[in-house]
Amino acid sequence: MEGRPIKLALSSSKVTSASDPNQPVLQVSGRTQLQGHVQISGAKNAALVILAGALLCPSDCRIRNVPSLVDVARMGQLLSSVGVKFDQQGDIIDINAAQISTSQAPYELVSQLRASFFVIGPLLARLGVAKVPLPGGCAIGARPVNLHVQGLRAMGADVHIEHGVVHAAVPGNGRLKGAKIYLDYPSVGATETLMMAATLADGESIIENAAQEPEVVDLANFCRAMGARISGAGSKTLVISGVPRLHDVDYTIIPDRIEAGTLLIAGAITRSSILLSPVIPDHITAAISKLRKIGVQITPEGPNGIRVSPGEQHLATDIETLPYPGFPTDLQAPFMALLTLCEGNSLITETVFENRLHHVPELSRMGADIRVKGNTAIVRGVPMLSGAPVIGSDLRATAALVLAALAAEGTSTIQGLQHLDRGYEKFEEKLKKLGANIVRIEPKVEPKSD
Repeated sequence: MEGRPIKLALSSSKVTSASDPNQPVLQVSGRTQLQGHVQISGAKNAALVILAGALLCPSDCRIRNVPSLVDVARMGQLLSSVGVKFDQQGDIIDINAAQISTSQAPYELVSQLRASFFVIGPLLARLGVAKVPLPGGCAIGARPVNLHVQGLRAMGADVHIEHGVVHAAVPGNGRLKGAKIYLDYPSVGATETLMMAATLADGESIIENAAQEPEVVDLANFCRAMGARISGAGSKTLVISGVPRLHDVDYTIIPDRIEAGTLLIAGAITRSSILLSPVIPDHITAAISKLRKIGVQITPEGPNGIRVSPGEQHLATDIETLPYPGFPTDLQAPFMALLTLCEGNSLITETVFENRLHHVPELSRMGADIRVKGNTAIVRGVPMLSGAPVIGSDLRATAALVLAALAAEGTSTIQGLQHLDRGYEKFEEKLKKLGANIVRIEPKVEPKSD
């Protein structure tokens, strides 16, 4: 969920001590060749907002291909806390929001999950009122809610922030009004919040400079499957004509493009040949292009598969993160791990989040040669990384350290798995099936003395 960078972060996550015996760790012995096929899970960032979007519908919603993640479980707890029936069986979730018992989302859940703020749009559209605390999440920088607030105000809502809680209410008949909204930045979160709110608004809404990410398109398709009238998803202009009511739906979430990109890098950094499916290559065009520039071979295989194979030589390349269809910020850290072992100097510029280079000192502990100036990292390729104890500071940084450990000489221990478990389904199990020497070590529980 991207937002324009500003200096003040709304929240931060604690990084635990490297020697904390109460935290689980991954132990990775590197330099092992990977091979085989890996299944790509449903998209985390699509699943979370679609689960919130189910609040728009007073009938049954069945959502398929939902990844089993900590964040998904937290969103389920949040929906249940406002009176929604929520049942998960494997990768299928059944939701019924016919009876929403409260318009207030609990702080203890919203503070743990950035995406929980998405419920403000559907709650306001359904009930005419919503109270949602300012959100939490990874410590990767500020992701302000001002664009959400401005858009909801344009649609006729009274919105104010008091004691860390966003209070929103629609005067009169409790129905939002269609509006023309220009986003100063193509924020994924604001685009999704305002799209959901507009589906039940009175009249037509136009969102200019909208985010174009595949997850935005997936949400639009989900809403359309329930009877919403939305056009332009995937372009910079969204047009939503409000309808009085949405109906039941059975919907399948797209594959996770960030997981696919991360596992492509796992193949590249270990110089292995692995097959990934299901993948939608158009969703990871920027990542595929950069991998090919580095010298990695990427080839389509079957109806929805893609194979990564090593090239003769891996060369440095430059990366600048941008909103979609530019290079995704969520793959910046994993790509940096790969570029530490590429021949030559690479320049990585992070333009989306201002605190997204915390993995640099941890990669440096493994022997990487990286210099940071502002939001730019200069990566000088080295012949080899060495295993070391490291800590992941956020979701994608932790994944990057796992990738580096797969290629490093010796054994690494990686802490910060609470981040990894938020966004990758059975990550180490998937790598293990490909042949990685990786094991999760849980903390020892001391028996209680009488």
